[in-house]
Amino acid sequence: MSLQNTLRALADPIRREILNILKEGPMSAGEITDHFDVTAASISRHLSVLKEADLIRDTREGKFIIYEINTSVLEEIMLWISELKGEEHD
Repeated sequence: MSLQNTLRALADPIRREILNILKEGPMSAGEITDHFDVTAASISRHLSVLKEADLIRDTREGKFIIYEINTSVLEEIMLWISELKGEEHD
């Protein structure tokens, strides 16, 4: 995980909203695009940035690519932030 890539990916409000949408479960790019007033190409680029940051995973199902959130990277970031705050962990 590159913290720089992760934080850059999280800096964009559309990408944060994509992660919120994917909390509901895996979705195709078309289903994700339906939630926004931007082009499919724009969403595709946002998905690429999220994938590069390892915040989402994709799998091919027939002719569709299905995206899902990768919570392990988010958990690592939360742990890092907690450590910065000086919180103890079990």
